[in-house]
Amino acid sequence: MIEAPIRLLLADDHPVVRAGLRAVLETEPGLTVVAEAATAEEAVARAARDDIDVVLMDLRFGTGMSGAEATAAITSRPGAPRILIVTTYDSDADTLPAIEAGATGYLLKDAPPEDLAAAVRGAAAGRTTLAPAVADRLVHRLRDPRTALTRRETEVLSLVAAGLSNQAIGQRLHLTEGTVKSHLARIYAKLGVDSRTAAVATATDLGLIRR
Repeated sequence: MIEAPIRLLLADDHPVVRAGLRAVLETEPGLTVVAEAATAEEAVARAARDDIDVVLMDLRFGTGMSGAEATAAITSRPGAPRILIVTTYDSDADTLPAIEAGATGYLLKDAPPEDLAAAVRGAAAGRTTLAPAVADRLVHRLRDPRTALTRRETEVLSLVAAGLSNQAIGQRLHLTEGTVKSHLARIYAKLGVDSRTAAVATATDLGLIRR
């Protein structure tokens, strides 16, 4: 009995990347690219149709919804396809929201073709595949939870790194200025620092926020 092929949706805002993924995956037996999406919103809409098994999702699109947000929207539906993140970003600020959103796997775009194909098959079967750099980061967080920032703390510190004041951060995240200060105090304690500059530098070195 011939098994049905694994049906794929490629979601990436760069046509060249989509073409490259298609070229690699369509040479693999049992894999077929059914559709492509240039925006996260298109990916969410297309994944709602009952003909996709695995979505290969980038994390950052030019405008609008992010890949993590699209992942959450897709996986919230009953019988949703699996999501395999394929991106160039491996910081905690990127990986954790995607995994929390329900991604089955997380690969970097420089992964060898055979690893990509294996990850797609694994995702279709419900198995988790993580890029080595991502797996190392997650293990480090488990071994040393003191340096693990919450999702909100990561958001606050990322905005600090972007140069926003406490007031501006509060407005952006719909928090009071006092709540922002409380988040910063916990961040300082976790990272063992006493200033905004030191917090940003340390978190960047640890890969907790994007470079």
